[in-house]
Amino acid sequence: MKIFSEVSDELVEECYSQISINVKRIRKEQKKTQEEVALAMGFTTATFYTNAESNKRGKHFNLEHLIKISIILNVSMCRFFEKTVFM
Repeated sequence: MKIFSEVSDELVEECYSQISINVKRIRKEQKKTQEEVALAMGFTTATFYTNAESNKRGKHFNLEHLIKISIILNVSMCRFFEKTVFM
């Protein structure tokens, strides 16, 4: 069993990056804009959403965000984690 100290910051960042890539790909497949999804999530602007989807400025989607995005895009949350290796 791995312990917390064995999980590198690089691995965590890779996971965040893969999630962002998948969210963006799925959103684009459905021809939705960042603004449309951000507003549907309850944000007043798309700024946070844009930064999280681009994995910039230290912004990342949390579990609540992913739940909302999966409902808005009508996809299983599992799709956001495809191709990600956590071990």
